[in-house]
Amino acid sequence: MELLSEEQKFIIEVVGHVLPFKVNNYVLDELIDWKNFETDPMYLLTFPQKGMLSEDHFNEVAHWLKKGTDKYALKPVVDRIRLDLNPHPAGQKEQNVPSVHGIDLPGVQHKYNETMLFFPRRGQTCHAYCTFCFRWPQFVGISDLKFAMNETNLVIDYIKAHPELTDLIFTGGDPMIMSTEVFAAYLNELLEADIPHLKNIRIGSKSLTFWPYKYTTDPGAKELLDLFRKVNESGKHLTFMAHFNHPVELSTPAVAEAIKNIRETGTQIRTQAPVMKGINDDGDLWAEMWRKQTTMGCVPYYMFVARDTGARDFFAVSLDNCYEIFRKAYSQVSGIARTVRGPSMSAAPGKVQVLGKQEIMGQEVFVLNFLQGRNPDWVGRPFFAKYNPDAAWLDELEPAFGEDEFFYERESVPQETLS
Repeated sequence: MELLSEEQKFIIEVVGHVLPFKVNNYVLDELIDWKNFETDPMYLLTFPQKGMLSEDHFNEVAHWLKKGTDKYALKPVVDRIRLDLNPHPAGQKEQNVPSVHGIDLPGVQHKYNETMLFFPRRGQTCHAYCTFCFRWPQFVGISDLKFAMNETNLVIDYIKAHPELTDLIFTGGDPMIMSTEVFAAYLNELLEADIPHLKNIRIGSKSLTFWPYKYTTDPGAKELLDLFRKVNESGKHLTFMAHFNHPVELSTPAVAEAIKNIRETGTQIRTQAPVMKGINDDGDLWAEMWRKQTTMGCVPYYMFVARDTGARDFFAVSLDNCYEIFRKAYSQVSGIARTVRGPSMSAAPGKVQVLGKQEIMGQEVFVLNFLQGRNPDWVGRPFFAKYNPDAAWLDELEPAFGEDEFFYERESVPQETLS
């Protein structure tokens, strides 16, 4: 990249040793404004920046690189820094990994009764990497940090043993990095298993932003769309969980054609993204994005708060500002775009929504609500936290009205889910 200075290239090298970096020609040619690249949202979304590491971490890696240390000798330093970046937030590894027949399922997470995540081993990369990605440990080559497995038969046995499960989400990485043939093998096994209580199959993917040709001109595109159609015609509902962070990602002819092709298979597209400083921390931008998505036939689904992992400090927006961004955007769209929920934190106890700010009994508070809970009884129970204008995550909030702890901290979580 001739536009980048030597210092910028070195910054990319330093940060890229700790956090994953990958970008493709579609992003470079179609999405980044290279005339103003240093502040361009898509550049910040995909290219490492110095502030994505703490000053101490950056300087330590830079010191060794300047001395000519090779990546193998540097690995212990880099791995130690990665462990400082909270690689598995919200108790994912400790609390969400289930077992069947006495065998742990390292490529599965089952946190909410109705919904299970599946990480197929062949889907553990992406067409390009988001610099804020909370799944960054999947890509850095440390097996102990990775969720992944091949054994679909164990996944099917687990689903059969849990009749409360109605939804299976293929995630990663990005499952749409897999060839059609490989992905079809997973889906066909599920369909042939004939599990009546499994109603919905979801695909979590950033491919519509990073490689829409997967659904238009790529080899296997027609077969992939036929596979989507097959799932829908089998009686299962297929939903494509698309990640769009900025309106520019919806602006190309390629993505418009890809969305059209997917929808014609009977597949629903729902959209979600976190609020990120420098990328989309603007209510007008979100309103524009939701209107455009709705016009294109997509369903706005979630506005998230940046998870407390990886480069979160570089992108973090306070809960107070997230709420104001959401409210400003929500007030500008019609009812058919008000399907979106947020701002939501995917925290250890569940998905916690910031409903607003109020003054109650002379105390300014955040009003919060569980959209999903590790204990399903928590869902829909509003609760209150002391107003903190600087808080950016649930664990930075304190209970209001003299309480020592939040109600969910006092109540137990059912244990039968993970066995």
